[in-house]
Amino acid sequence: MNRTITIKGTGKVSVKPDLIIITMRLESHDYEYEKTMKLAAESVNVLQNAIEKAGFNKDNLKTTDFNIRTHYESYRDKDNNYKSRFDGYICEHGLKLEFDFDTEVLSNVLTAIGEAMVEPNLNIQFSVKDKDAVNEELLIRATENAKSKAEILTKASNVTLGDLISIDYNWGDLYLYSNTNYNMEDRCMAFKTSAPDITPDDIDVSDTVTFVWEIK
Repeated sequence: MNRTITIKGTGKVSVKPDLIIITMRLESHDYEYEKTMKLAAESVNVLQNAIEKAGFNKDNLKTTDFNIRTHYESYRDKDNNYKSRFDGYICEHGLKLEFDFDTEVLSNVLTAIGEAMVEPNLNIQFSVKDKDAVNEELLIRATENAKSKAEILTKASNVTLGDLISIDYNWGDLYLYSNTNYNMEDRCMAFKTSAPDITPDDIDVSDTVTFVWEIK
């Protein structure tokens, strides 16, 4: 039976954000299904016009999710018992706008949305455009880290590192977002002001790969 050594290599990378992602959620509610869908379509159209005003094409506003469901409200009957009754339909529409990191563009987008006749729930995040490059660098560093550990351990143990037998890697999605929070109240969004020259935290990410080598 061949003797083996199993090493877990860790790769760490720190990158500067170069992408701004604004996610928006619209909610429409009406007792009738057709009116609910009409309200939802009108709200999206208002948002599309707003981002066009900020210099984008309406096709830049991407749908992330769409959901329509029935809604029920609770009430007490004449005997003070809780009951529920149909209260129409709720349509939830998630949208996303991505663009290169630029605080002036961010300010223009937020102002345009603030002036529009809709009030979406907003979330602003800072990420990176070339996610594949970050993942590739992580794997390279994890491999180098594992190889270095293996060579140190085998040398200290007076054995020789042999052929690589296997590589075990979990191909999961990496969380490539800065921890910096950027929040703005709805009332503030309608004012035309320049966004401050913010510098988001670097994105620190790590990943692991497990290697098995033969030892002689």
